[in-house]
Formats: sequence, C-alpha cells, structure tokens
Amino acid sequence: MKFKILLLSLLLIISGFAMSQSRLEGRLKKTFSKAVTEYQKKNYATAMKYVDEIISKNADIPNVWMLKGDIYFDNHDFDKAVNAYERTLKIDSANFKSALYMTALSHFNSQNYKDAKLNFQNYLNSNTNKHYEISDSKKKIPICTFRDSIINNALPVEIVNIGRNVNTEGYEYVNALSLDGRLMYFTRKGADKYANESFFKSYSRTDADGETRWQTALEIGYPINTDGNEGALCVSPDGITIIITCCSRIDSYGSCDLYFSNKDGKSWTEPINLGRTINSRAWESQPSFAADGKTLYFVSNRAGGVGGADIYVSKMDDKGYWSEPKNLGNTINTKGDEFSPHIHPDGKTLYFSSDGHMGMGQFDLFVTELQPDGTWSKPVNLGYPINTNGDEINIILNAAGDYAYMSAQRADTYGNTDIYRVKLPEYVRPEYIAYIKGKVIDKKTREPLLANFEVIDMQKDSVVVSSWSDKVSGEFIFSLPVDKSYALNVNCKGYLFYSHNFTPQADLSLNKDSVMIVELNKIVKGEKTTLRNIFFEYDKYDLLPESEAELNKLLLFLNNNSSVKIQIVGHTDDVGSEEYNLKLSENRAKAVYQFLIDRNIDSSRISYKGMGEQNPIYDNSTEEGRAMNRRTEFVVIE
Repeated sequence: MKFKILLLSLLLIISGFAMSQSRLEGRLKKTFSKAVTEYQKKNYATAMKYVDEIISKNADIPNVWMLKGDIYFDNHDFDKAVNAYERTLKIDSANFKSALYMTALSHFNSQNYKDAKLNFQNYLNSNTNKHYEISDSKKKIPICTFRDSIINNALPVEIVNIGRNVNTEGYEYVNALSLDGRLMYFTRKGADKYANESFFKSYSRTDADGETRWQTALEIGYPINTDGNEGALCVSPDGITIIITCCSRIDSYGSCDLYFSNKDGKSWTEPINLGRTINSRAWESQPSFAADGKTLYFVSNRAGGVGGADIYVSKMDDKGYWSEPKNLGNTINTKGDEFSPHIHPDGKTLYFSSDGHMGMGQFDLFVTELQPDGTWSKPVNLGYPINTNGDEINIILNAAGDYAYMSAQRADTYGNTDIYRVKLPEYVRPEYIAYIKGKVIDKKTREPLLANFEVIDMQKDSVVVSSWSDKVSGEFIFSLPVDKSYALNVNCKGYLFYSHNFTPQADLSLNKDSVMIVELNKIVKGEKTTLRNIFFEYDKYDLLPESEAELNKLLLFLNNNSSVKIQIVGHTDDVGSEEYNLKLSENRAKAVYQFLIDRNIDSSRISYKGMGEQNPIYDNSTEEGRAMNRRTEFVVIE
C-alpha cells in the first residue's frame, strides 16, 4: 500500500508542477526536479535540502509543500507531514485534494483516529475521482471509529517486560507454560537475519513480595534443537509430549511440518513427523494441545482454507491416530492470516493472533469460546494497550487464567520481539480451572513408579484425562474445570490399583505446592485397596450408575491378573443398629460380587463379606468421617 500511496502522491506532485510552473521557473524549476529525483531514490535528506531551498525563495508553491509532506510521511514524522499537507491545502485545495487524504493518513498512522476519520470524510466529500484513495478512505473510516473507541476505553493493565534472563537483542516468542506456571518454553532467534530459531526454557521463582521472576534461560538442546530451523512448540498437559515445528527436514512433507517427541527421563526422544494426516505439502506450524491431551490446534496455509494461514483442529482416537484436520471456519478464520492459537486448559477458550479481524493494526490478539453446539463465538479483541498498532504475535495464559505472557515489540523492548507479562481483565479471562499435582510411589519402599492414570467425569462417565506418571520421578499433573465430581484411577503392573474421588473447588489456590501422594500396594496376599468410586443408593445396596467406571477397573484388574483371588469387603458407619449395618454391608459387598460374576469372573476367585461398623477408619462423630467409613474394599486372598 505504501508504494501505491507514494506513486499517487508523486504523480500529484509532478502534475502539480505544470499548474505551478509560473512560480517554478529557471533555477527553482531545476531545483524542484532534483528534489523529485532524490525523493524517488529515497535520498530524503538531500530531497528535503532542495525543497527547503525553494521554500526559502517562494513559500507559496503547493507541490513543493506536498513533496515536503511526503518526505516527512515516508520518514514516519507524521505530525510534520500533517503541517506540510495542510499548508498545501491552504495554498491550493482545489487542485491538491489528495493532500487531504494524506493528512488523514498521517493522523491515522500517528493513532490520532478522531482527526483521521474527520479528514477521510472531508476527502470523500471533496468530489475527488481518485478510486484507490476513495476506496481506502471508506475502508479506514470504520477502523478509525473502532480504534478511537478502544483507545478511549484503554484497559487499566500493566504490561511488564519479563527481563534480560529471557529476552535478548534478538527475537523471543513465548510457546508454552507448565500447568503449575513454573516452567516456560519459548523460541529464540538471534538478531542476525540469517539466524535460525531454537527452543529455550526458563524456570520461575516467587520472591518474598510475591513477584514472579524468571531465571536465566537454558537451551533445550539436542535432539530437539539442531543446526536447522525449529520454532513454535507446545507441551501436552501432562508434560510428557511436545509437538514442535521443524522446517526443511528430509522427511518433511512440506516447507515446515509438525513433529512430536516424548520425554525419556530427563531428555527428549528424537522428533518424529506427525504424518500425512496432519502435515501437508504446504506449511504447518504453531501447535497447541488441549487439556485432554488428544485435541491439537495448529496453523496451516494449505489449499481450501478461508484465507492465507488458517487455524485447524484434529483429534486423536483411542488407537493414537489423528483425525483429518478441520478448519475452524470463517467465524475465526478470515481472508487474512490467523496465527498462534492457544487453547486454555479449560478446553474451550481459544486465544489467537490475526490481521483479518478489526483491530489496532497489523496483528492483534483475540479470544473466542467454544459453544455447546460446537461453534465458536465471535472473536473479541483483547483491547488497548494489550493490542497496539504494532504486531502482537501470540499469547499464552497460566492455568488460573489471570496472567498472560505475550510476544510483542514495545518501547522497552531489548531488541526486536520480547516476552511480556500482563494481568488480564476479567472479561477476557477463561473459565476457572484447577490443576492437581501428584506422585505415584511404592507404599513400602517409597520408590517412584511409572503408572497409568485416568480421570473420569463421574456425571458423564467419560475419561477426560489419560496419561502416565514420569518414569523417573513418578510425578504427574493434570487440569480440570472446577465444581464437578471426578474419579481418579491409577494402575501399575504388579500392583493393586488406586482409586480416589474429588471435586476441585473454585477457591482452590493454584499456587500451592501440595502434591497428592498415591501409594500403591504390590499384589501380595493380605494387601487391600479401597474402591472409593463405588456408590450405593442411600441406605440401600443398589449400585448407582456412577460406580460402573470403578467396577470396570476392578474387572480389568482381575482379567489381567488371572491367578489373583480376592474378597470384597463392605463397611458402614455406626448410624443404625449393629445388626442392620452388618447386613447392609454384606449386601453391598454381594452387589459388587454379583457384578463380577455376571461378567464371567469365576466364582472360585472371588468371595464377599460384610464388616458393618466394626472397622472404622475415621471418627464417626462427623459427617465427613462417616462418609469415609461407608466404603467398599477388596483384599488379596491368594
């Protein structure tokens, strides 16, 4: 567009030359020709020297002032450009209507949108016939209205550079945060235009005053970083898998493809191409994992999209295969480019960057929300000063959704693009979620274990998280929406499985270092485990539907350990008579027994028994204690 403006303005100056030649004669005429020539060569200082020489001898030549305005405009000195264009109009507004357009454009570029809108409207009312300028003025008037409004309603936010431990004279782009907010992954590119991109990480610590400080960045290293170009990374919610963008590799299908790597102890495995379902002959990049670990958002400029680069989504099935990527549609994707999707751990709030939606200029940051019917809400601009007339590249939120990290250029940028921290206003925050950190250990030896864990939504009886603990540390982490009931099942070969149920609350602090310790017992005679997710109707022994997931886990355990014999044991609280409670506990144990018999478990392998109120594990004087005493266990008999 700048070339078109320069060309139109230059034609105006030259055409104006004929109208003003009575004033531009002799040496002034030659001097003006020299000024135009130097301007065309972008020798602005020399061109300005000639312009000022003419003005010193005759200050009322409109095309000379027009050229002076263009020199200022091209040097981004828009206030002086406005003064020059207004002087042009004062001398000859009839023949230099485009000076009105350039005045509007100068105000527009200096973010003075109120005056820009007024001058664009005045230009359209001037009976001009310049088609490009008319079209551009009509396009920019609603933009002026939007930007003037958004600036006048600036958000009371502080945008803070996270410091030199992370940011350099080159380019830094934030990629991912761990669920606990302690580890940041980002891409760094040197200031040299030929420099490659590589991945780095930084750990945070919290000062006594509560401020988050990021430590000196560490390169992730081989095999994730190579001598080639790697950039844009996402981490699975459990921290075990990363998906990265690699360009021009031998096994690439296009210019840049998505690859995955799994954590192997303290290092990462060799990245493997995600395959033809995800990658195409075009460009794929900027991945983002959803909280379920099976939904992947990414960007591609493949054929058949809405615009240039579009956002797509793909889901992994139970066998580990990715579905055909689906374009998110024209509510989100535009004829321009959409970049850097970030799906928050709430699973439905999506942040992205776009130059196609109405914004502050170039790339702005937006938020949209997945609706119950599978559509997306109209994207909302994150507002000023989060968005400016420069490029806001991407944004990543912490699990709580109150703080974000964004990549942008600001006045205090150390080099090119830096990473900044900002506290988000309420209206653009995602749904509140909680994360749970845990560690799986052998109950007797206290050694960490590699174990599979599943989290089940008890209302829907569906698995919402399925993953593994770290094979070195035994640690695991996952996030969940609050105020819903979940079942946690942990399984490890050679051990009794573990079950737990919980309802994360909205007031749960996400900054606590508390860790859920999961102690597993080996499969030996006499060991027992509590089936915490088996439920009965009140004062009855009818199994509730919410029990099915746990019962199926018990069934699977018996099928996988065919030599094990168990006894189902029922327990109650002390409310009611001892005789009644003994009978109730026996009938409840029998209900579990019958479930297994009905599913072809040999009756010689299982028995049942009721203990009534005899073996409480908590104080029966409280409702919480009584609830814990009403339990079903199984004991290894052989």
